Amino acid sequence: MTRKRIALVAHDARKADLIAWIGANIRLLDGHAFWATGTTGQKVSAAHPGLEVTPLKSGPLGGDQQIGAMIAEGRIDLLVFFVDPMTAQPHDVDVKALTRLATLYNIPMACNESTADMVVSSPLFANGYRPRPVDFSGYETRGTEV
Repeated sequence: MTRKRIALVAHDARKADLIAWIGANIRLLDGHAFWATGTTGQKVSAAHPGLEVTPLKSGPLGGDQQIGAMIAEGRIDLLVFFVDPMTAQPHDVDVKALTRLATLYNIPMACNESTADMVVSSPLFANGYRPRPVDFSGYETRGTEV
């Protein structure tokens, strides 16, 4: 098994769902490393003390951006972000920035239980799969041609 670096985020109305999902998949998740935004990390650690969870700041206080930076630095392999689509989020711009970075850097992202189930039950999850690296060279050199 290749040890994955997994970011966990859940809106308030979905924290219990994330904790239940982890419990239902604990066998597949055990042995991986986790980073989680503030309250989510505290609740996950309390419910599943055997998991290695590094807590970050609360999402609205910068935790979403901390995870985004880790994605940009190549330090996250999977984002599990249980989104509440029925409640307006005061830090919606941070949420959009985080999901944009996961998309931009080609990181698998699960925003609900069904997708998260498919990801962790895939043979690719356990067998060292690495997403195709994204090539930004054309973007980084734009406008520099003489």
